[in-house]
Amino acid sequence: MSSVYDFEAQRIDGTLVPLRQYEGQVLLIVNTASACGFTPQFGGLEALHQQYGGQGLVVLGFPCNQFGQQDPGSNGEIASFCQLNYGVSFPMMAKIDVNGQDASPLYRWLVAEAPGLLGSKAIKWNFTKFLVGKDGQVIRRYAPQDEPKKLARDIEAALAA
Repeated sequence: MSSVYDFEAQRIDGTLVPLRQYEGQVLLIVNTASACGFTPQFGGLEALHQQYGGQGLVVLGFPCNQFGQQDPGSNGEIASFCQLNYGVSFPMMAKIDVNGQDASPLYRWLVAEAPGLLGSKAIKWNFTKFLVGKDGQVIRRYAPQDEPKKLARDIEAALAA
């Protein structure tokens, strides 16, 4: 696989989505959780979606229950939680694993393209973020504690590229 556009993902409603449909747009891919200390970042991610969506940014949320069992609900429960509590209108995908033997192929590719601190390939916690350029290549990986609003400058540069 040579770009993010070579993958597909399942929406939270079960619909299969070829990521090629986002070709030419900037993607912010985030592994999310509903019961995490970083869960309020849903509000910041939605703010980015509202601010930059019309310019070509697509935020993609991927629920994951691998860190402290912080997203144990069904896809339907997660979708309701995100919409009711944070007004999430960006695409939420079906729950996945981001580490280990059952890790999503997309996440295996993302961590290979943008390793973490000291070259670590593993996702360390919920709300790790990947910024992907219009060409489908990873621009940068952000730590869970990186607030969404702090990504604005990098998002603007990617949209202008």
